[in-house]
Amino acid sequence: MSSDRSAGSSSGAAVYAERLWAPWSMVVVTTVLTASFGVAVGYPIGTAAGIAAFVVAEGIAVWVLLRVSGRIEVGDGLLTAGQAQLPLTAVGAVSTLDRTQAALLRGREADARAYLFLKSWAPLAVRVDVDDPTDPTPYWYISTRHPRELAAALTSPG
Repeated sequence: MSSDRSAGSSSGAAVYAERLWAPWSMVVVTTVLTASFGVAVGYPIGTAAGIAAFVVAEGIAVWVLLRVSGRIEVGDGLLTAGQAQLPLTAVGAVSTLDRTQAALLRGREADARAYLFLKSWAPLAVRVDVDDPTDPTPYWYISTRHPRELAAALTSPG
């Protein structure tokens, strides 16, 4: 599944929006696994039971894949990543991370207090420093397929 992005600034509209859907390879793998489950159930019990098991398992798999997708949005004075929101007034330095830098920041160089919006299928990221003395979170790590566009949306005036 591809990410959807929108750009453009209008009153009440998002300046940047991205949905991080699970990749097609993950959809294929879950479908093969649920089909295997259907065969395993259907072989000893019967075809109808196998089809029913596949349909139920595939429905659960689709629901899980939809739930693990994440949304990033910049607009209305807020940065939203998943369920968390950060006022744009609290956004400090913003830096794009390549694969190597992102791997280090979510691993060896990670700060346990940081907010991680982490999607394993999006290896690039943006680091957003939190510029709010009352917030103990030092930075946000946001997985994205389009780090330059997200960084531009966060650093553009207005």
